[in-house]
Amino acid sequence: MSELQKTEVGGAQYRQKMARKAGIASFAGTTVEWYDFYAYGTASALVFGKIFFPAEDQAVGTLAAFATFWVGFLARPLGGIIFGHIGDKLGRKKALVTTLLMMGVCTTAVGLLPTYAQVGGWAAVILVLLRLVQGIAMGGEWGGAVVLAAEHAPKGKGIIYGAFAQQGSPMGNLLSTLVWLAVAQLPDEDFMTWGWRIPFLLSAVLVGIGLFIRLSIEESPAMRALMETKTVAKAPLREVLRNSKGIVALGIGACVIAVSATYFKGTFALAWAVEEGLFTRQNFLSIVTISLVVQFLVQPFGAVLASKLTLRKAVLLMLLPELLVLPMMFMMIGTGDYMLAVVGMALATIPHSMYYAALAGILAKSFPPNIRYTGISLSYQLSSTLFAGTAPMMGQFLFNATGSIMAVIVLAVVHVVITVVSVLGLLSRSRSLGSDYGSADSFSTHDETAPTAETEQRRSSALQR
Repeated sequence: MSELQKTEVGGAQYRQKMARKAGIASFAGTTVEWYDFYAYGTASALVFGKIFFPAEDQAVGTLAAFATFWVGFLARPLGGIIFGHIGDKLGRKKALVTTLLMMGVCTTAVGLLPTYAQVGGWAAVILVLLRLVQGIAMGGEWGGAVVLAAEHAPKGKGIIYGAFAQQGSPMGNLLSTLVWLAVAQLPDEDFMTWGWRIPFLLSAVLVGIGLFIRLSIEESPAMRALMETKTVAKAPLREVLRNSKGIVALGIGACVIAVSATYFKGTFALAWAVEEGLFTRQNFLSIVTISLVVQFLVQPFGAVLASKLTLRKAVLLMLLPELLVLPMMFMMIGTGDYMLAVVGMALATIPHSMYYAALAGILAKSFPPNIRYTGISLSYQLSSTLFAGTAPMMGQFLFNATGSIMAVIVLAVVHVVITVVSVLGLLSRSRSLGSDYGSADSFSTHDETAPTAETEQRRSSALQR
């Protein structure tokens, strides 16, 4: 009896057990990966500009540090292609174990790096190389974690289970921020010499935990079905580019504010608030921590909302308030008042975090299972490269050029508008493909195999229109 048949014989109880296990594994793995990625972002705002890119003008050093932060995002589409290929041909689990190991090794290595004062420009070169490998690993992580959780989901709950992986982002960010908040209490000299290394070295412990959990999960039913029926895509990237270019383009736009908001708030705003003397690094890190707790608590409700309402109505309810609260957040931080900044950051967190929870399932159901890992990875990671990775750097550039936070606010609002237009287009395109890809209730992976010729023909015709 094959593994797929055993799964069916086990019935609903067995599938539910595997679904919970897959959700926990996806959550644990993405928590570790995002911890590593966000730890670097915080270090870019507080440390790297001083110890790896010393400059007479501190703002210039920070801009250089943000540029290396972006390098990780430049590598993420490459990671999506590499691990999307592995995940769509050899299995989701193999790809995800590899990404976790790569990220953990690189993050720990950053904590052991010599500084510019010790080895000169070589310190920055090695930092950039490690950041590149981090980006490749992160590029393959997100899509695989979402697909693994969603493809194990009970029928009709793909969006909700896809949100398990999404919870790793606020949890990883929260853990990173708490660790940085603790080491930020050190005297400046200790913080700048050895304290900043602690968040990176702790990654080794987290990777061990994440690896133990991830190795315990089985391959997804949809992937096993593709393997057993020998319908695995021969060249996933080629098939995505041939049949799904329109979906990828809309998917890139649909991800924009979901991926960039965190870096406007926790990376650019951190550097801006501290360098302008509005808050100490300890105070603003505590503000970021509160907002992350809010995100972790409210984010799952976005997936619930998307499963109860039509997706069009749900995303409008989640995204339109961001047009108001995101500009308001910057203005409230600009007052220098702690409580106003806390309220502003918390309110601005709610819309995009709820949308982020639903986004994973929306993207996953937009692609057939044989190219799903590659398709959603390309969409998400290209968006991250173009919009999230550039958010702190462009924000700092605009602020340096204009001396006004209003230019940064305009940039953030543009990101929201792009997201709204793109996700509505994506949902409209999905509906034209039929119920297999168009409604939240129909997204199920336990009974999915490779798309039929009729489905593929309908899908290709819709994409060409």
